Amino acid sequence: MTTRVLTRPEPDVRAWRPRQGWGSAAFDAANAAVLLALCFITFYPFYYVLIASLSDPVALMANRGFMLLPRGFSLEAFQRVWDNPMVRSGFFNTLVIVVGGTALNLGLTCCGAYALSRQRLPLEKTFMVLIVFTMFFSGGLVPNYLLVRDLGLLNSRWAIVLPFAVSAWNLIILRAAFNAVPKDYEEAARIDGAGDFTILLRVYVPLCTPTIAVVGLFYAVSHWNGYFYSMIYLSDRDLFPIQLVLREILVSGSTDSMMTGEAIGREALSNTIKYATVVVATIPVLAVYPFLQRWFVKGVLTGGIKE
Repeated sequence: MTTRVLTRPEPDVRAWRPRQGWGSAAFDAANAAVLLALCFITFYPFYYVLIASLSDPVALMANRGFMLLPRGFSLEAFQRVWDNPMVRSGFFNTLVIVVGGTALNLGLTCCGAYALSRQRLPLEKTFMVLIVFTMFFSGGLVPNYLLVRDLGLLNSRWAIVLPFAVSAWNLIILRAAFNAVPKDYEEAARIDGAGDFTILLRVYVPLCTPTIAVVGLFYAVSHWNGYFYSMIYLSDRDLFPIQLVLREILVSGSTDSMMTGEAIGREALSNTIKYATVVVATIPVLAVYPFLQRWFVKGVLTGGIKE
């Protein structure tokens, strides 16, 4: 005689779903609606500038209010913007400032963060207090201008790069990243005979690549968008960056050199030229962000420890 043992079947946990009440469903719907509205409010102004720059000037001038598609289609504004020698020279100057300035920024910031992250550094806390102090108090615009003038940097690209070579905020961020690296790596490198520069380049920089990439992005965007100090320190128009050229076109309305024709056509084309200049000055930065986005989610020690 055999005995049968009855067992209760295990419930399928994966098939179970919690019941959602009306309150939770209403909150989710309201949350989604608010986020969609914020996305639309953020995205639509740039989208409007883009489709306006692609529209026919006269048709765009006759349009009023909301617009989802270009009014006609014309690339005349972009052609006139690119044919403007000030725009081309502005792009070149901006690229020189962004590439050279960011390289200088990262080099000095990495060296400073490495030095401040050393436990054996004398007066480390004093240096940090002085660095943080500059985030709240500065010498002012007039002393900075006098300093740049006395150094002979006026009307040169160095006036835009050297005075802002190190950002206190970015230095603190990178110092915190270097402090998070296990000291065992540095000790192992010193046992192998490595010096400070070798440890910085072969240990700390590879382990802190995500943080360095983010800091470099901050520096690059700051250089790309900067126009105020260029307006103060530069008087040679051949050295103007693209943002200063954009300011002249938008604020001063200096589009006469890019237009020909009757008064109505000139006014309509002037508007589309302004839109096209904004697009030309903005797209390069937007194109860089997707390639650096992955660094924002990586940890400081990614790939540092292998098991």
